[in-house]
This record gives sequence, structure tokens and C-alpha cells, in this order.
Amino acid sequence: MLKSERSLLVVQGILALIVGVIAIAWPGVTLGAIVLLFAVFAIVDAVLRVVRVTSLDGAGAVAGQVLLALVDVAAAVVAIVWPGLTAVALTVVVGIWALFIGAGELVMTFAPAEGGWERALYGLAGLISIAFGVVLLVRPDIGMVSVAALFGFYSILYAIASFILAASGDTEDAVVTAL
Repeated sequence: MLKSERSLLVVQGILALIVGVIAIAWPGVTLGAIVLLFAVFAIVDAVLRVVRVTSLDGAGAVAGQVLLALVDVAAAVVAIVWPGLTAVALTVVVGIWALFIGAGELVMTFAPAEGGWERALYGLAGLISIAFGVVLLVRPDIGMVSVAALFGFYSILYAIASFILAASGDTEDAVVTAL
């Protein structure tokens, strides 16, 4: 079981490296897979909402779940019929996600429990995430295949930062040690 912060950083780095290599090697396939995965998720969510309706009391709750299921189906249809539009929308979501992750990493830069080197690496990872998010939000039209490749480079840089962080210290994460 993963009990140390270092182990988790290594696993995080390995996953980011794998995603990065795949995204660079097959950016079109990566983008298509992401759009398809979103469509499948929306359909599964719609089915689960309809199943949930059988256990609800009250017309309002039932109507709400049915309405949300219809929104799910509409989103899945849009993703399948207009994958380019879906890719642009998902690009904006990923850009916002990267900004929030970057902000969180920058906050970690000022965590008193971290040493100077670790703090600098959190800052670097945060700046990389923020730069990635800004590029996606400023130019979502640059081509979704390019965005997939850019995401691959981002993932590889993030993996490198995670590996360096894991190798740089011997600190235990109190929250994770419970695992």
C-alpha cells in the first residue's frame, strides 16, 4: 500500500508520464477517446438517473431526475454528432482545471512544512499548470489535436516535477499515512 508522500508522487509521476507519451504519440486518437469517454459517461449517468427515479418519492424529485437524464442524453448526442464542438468545450474545462491545479500548487509553495527545494518545485509545477491553462483558455481554437499534444507535454513536465519532488525529500504525509 502507498503510505508515503514520496510513493504517491512517484505513482502520480508515472501516470502523468504514461498519459503524456500517449497524448503525444496519438493526439487525434487521444482527443477522440476523451470525447467518446465523455459521451459514454453522459449516457451511463442518464441511465442511472432513470433507474434512481424508481426509488424517489414526489413528482418534483422524479421530474428533476428525468430532466437531468434528458440533459445527459443531449450532451452525449452533441458529443457524438459534433465531436469538434465537444472538444472545444472540453478544452475550456481542462484549461479551467489547469488554472485551479496551478493555483493549488502555488499555494503549496508557501506551505511551512516543505523545504526550500520542494517549495520551488511546487511553484514550478504551479506555473506550468497555470501557463497551460492560460494557453487553452486564450486560444481554444488552436486545434484540438495540438491541444492533445500540448497536454502530453504538460503531463510529461508534471511527471518530471513529481519525480524530482519524490526524490528530494523523506517527508511523510500525515493524511496519506492512514492508507
